[in-house]
Amino acid sequence: MSKLRYKKVLLKVSGEVLMGETSFGIDMATVEAVAQDIKQVVEAGVELSLVIGGGNIFRGMAGAAKGMERANADYMGMLATVMNALAMQDALERIGVQARVQSAIPMPTVCEPLIRRRAQRHLEKGRVVIFAAGTGSPFFTTDSGAALRAAEMNCDALFKGTSVDGVYTADPKKDATATRYDKLTYHEVLTRDLRVMDMSAISMMRENKIPIVVFSIRERGNLLKVLHGKGVHTVITEESDV
Repeated sequence: MSKLRYKKVLLKVSGEVLMGETSFGIDMATVEAVAQDIKQVVEAGVELSLVIGGGNIFRGMAGAAKGMERANADYMGMLATVMNALAMQDALERIGVQARVQSAIPMPTVCEPLIRRRAQRHLEKGRVVIFAAGTGSPFFTTDSGAALRAAEMNCDALFKGTSVDGVYTADPKKDATATRYDKLTYHEVLTRDLRVMDMSAISMMRENKIPIVVFSIRERGNLLKVLHGKGVHTVITEESDV
């Protein structure tokens, strides 16, 4: 394969991906498949950290819409991300990949507290760091949490693993005429309201000049392909780089 395009990456995976073909919860076969893809890139020499959403268990916005107080609903969503993070840690360590979970909400019995310099040391030693509990504050999505951690860790790129193979003009699951973009600028994503990630996450990546790569995490081996610049994906970056 060609040379790795990025050496230090934060991978954001939605909680819904971990459901697999089920309608709720964690499908361990899917978690194990994603773990195998992660093992490939770690063995290739990539320093990899993760942020996993919690929508497969509980989504704060949905809870708020049903009448819960928004902050409480968001805290429940954060706890769901910790459950997903622990499931991924278990799957990785069972295949020989060392992993550490760091939570923005302190829970020392379960996982490490979020300490930036400790996370950097883990990455330098070839461990995968899984950041859980979002930003630790309500009213922020896990997209914002992923963007924040990518900036803190000085990542070369933020990868967003989804159920589709990039960014489209419309939802390809609902609109058969939707077409995929190969490249976009941050400005185009915001002005076209493409909803790849929330506006604060896009703005943070723009400010820190960290490209966003959107690809399908459901296609096995795709993560490594995209890291080599292969496979189908969409790159969001500064206009001067497109």
